[in-house]
Amino acid sequence: MSFIRNIFKNSRSTKDGNFFLLLNDILGYKVKNKSLYFKAFTHRSMNIRDEKGNALNYERLEFVGDAMLSAVIAAYLFEEVPHGDEGYLTKMRSKVVSREHLNELGKDLKLIDLVESKIPKSNFGNNIHGNLFESLVGAIYLDKGYHFCEKFIHKRVIKPHVDIETLEGRVISYKSLLIEWCQKEKKTFDYNVYEDTGNDELKHFSVKLSIDDKVVAKARATSKKKAEEKASKRAFFAFQNEISKVF
Repeated sequence: MSFIRNIFKNSRSTKDGNFFLLLNDILGYKVKNKSLYFKAFTHRSMNIRDEKGNALNYERLEFVGDAMLSAVIAAYLFEEVPHGDEGYLTKMRSKVVSREHLNELGKDLKLIDLVESKIPKSNFGNNIHGNLFESLVGAIYLDKGYHFCEKFIHKRVIKPHVDIETLEGRVISYKSLLIEWCQKEKKTFDYNVYEDTGNDELKHFSVKLSIDDKVVAKARATSKKKAEEKASKRAFFAFQNEISKVF
């Protein structure tokens, strides 16, 4: 391990002597490559780099963790749902590894308590929880290999949270579902989004959702995407009986 990596390791362990005690409770085993787990919970704001100038934080581990989650969940669904075609299996996997679900998993494990950052944790967005869960999975794979990583995903994701019937009824994106329904039923749709100049400190956007040239839902949020999703959800419940006949 290089001099800079040693500084990375020692500075983290000195600041948080309980780091590996907490981590061992989550994992159920003692880690081998400690530097991987330090990296898995180091925010980019720490601005730590190795001797080659490479950033030492959790972002690259997210990429590995995302791939491992997708692979293990895909293999599980392939075995458990032999009747499912490619489209069905892809949708089901997306529901398991959705950003919302990963955020819930990260929160349940209180992973944010392990983060080293120069930014107050109260300033983090909600996605930090899912990002940390992915980075942890990535660290497990690189430290212990596929078998251990698969066991962790089965223990923390599949056994407590993956129920086929429940997943089938879960909606990830109301907007995607509504658009698919409109396309199947040959209905026209339009999201008219505009900036809402209210008295809020944060900029807001409003949206009017029209189906067949009739406004069916309105919504307001801090981003265009959130406003569209909120309007789509309202429209979904308004047309739920008709939509359920198609899906």
